[in-house]
Amino acid sequence: MSGPPRDPQAVAEASAAAMWAGDRASQHLGMAIVTVAPGRAVLTMTIGPTMVNGHGIAHGGYIFTLADSAFAFACNGHGPHAVAAQCHIAYVTPGRLGDVLTATAREVLREGRSGIYDVRVTRGDEVIAEFRGHSRQLAGSWIDSTQAPA
Repeated sequence: MSGPPRDPQAVAEASAAAMWAGDRASQHLGMAIVTVAPGRAVLTMTIGPTMVNGHGIAHGGYIFTLADSAFAFACNGHGPHAVAAQCHIAYVTPGRLGDVLTATAREVLREGRSGIYDVRVTRGDEVIAEFRGHSRQLAGSWIDSTQAPA
């Protein structure tokens, strides 16, 4: 009898695959998952021509969306469904057309149904933004017997 994966890394990978399958927003923006682990995720996105604002720099909403997506994959990496309860971002330096941005999310605290996650958005070694997200766990899980990897 095969049940849900028990290895934390396998759970994180299976959860990410299930989430990614329905995540049209991140896919549409050209994001890519670099790595996932329990409470961690790294995503990238290239700033395209439709992502710059009137100042000729990356629109903050796109940077926020990249950070939010990394946050989502990190806080859902334990298996149970989790959503954002609140988030905020501090922009440090502007992104530019053609930049490949990397969002690195890490779990700071997970207690009961709540979690706190920090996400650093970078261009190479340069920090573009710092994001903090608070998650809330919901009923349900990305992992069940029909999604378990062999």
